[in-house]
Amino acid sequence: MNYISSNIKYLRQQNGLTQEELANYIGKSRVLVSQWESDSREITTEDIIKLSDKFNIPMDTLIGKDLRNNENNHIDEIERLFNKAKPHLSPDDEETIKFIMNKTIKNYEESKNNKND
Repeated sequence: MNYISSNIKYLRQQNGLTQEELANYIGKSRVLVSQWESDSREITTEDIIKLSDKFNIPMDTLIGKDLRNNENNHIDEIERLFNKAKPHLSPDDEETIKFIMNKTIKNYEESKNNKND
């Protein structure tokens, strides 16, 4: 399923941007952003890449995951921040942070599963 329209609006609002501000960032019109958000206009791969970069989110997540109803939004936010910081990290620091993130996510999911048992 394709969630890009709702995700563009959600991420724009979460980042405190107007349609005009987002449009300026990607070099498009506010009307086009509005059309994407209402799913009345298709979005190009080039624009998906720009949005992915702007919001520090993988393209497949932007397209295929409904971010509005995600219980793990805080995990996604941690991953976005990590991706934003990556260029400034040494390879050793990057590996250490990845290890800690994966361990934390695993522990969170296990505790969540234990509460449901």
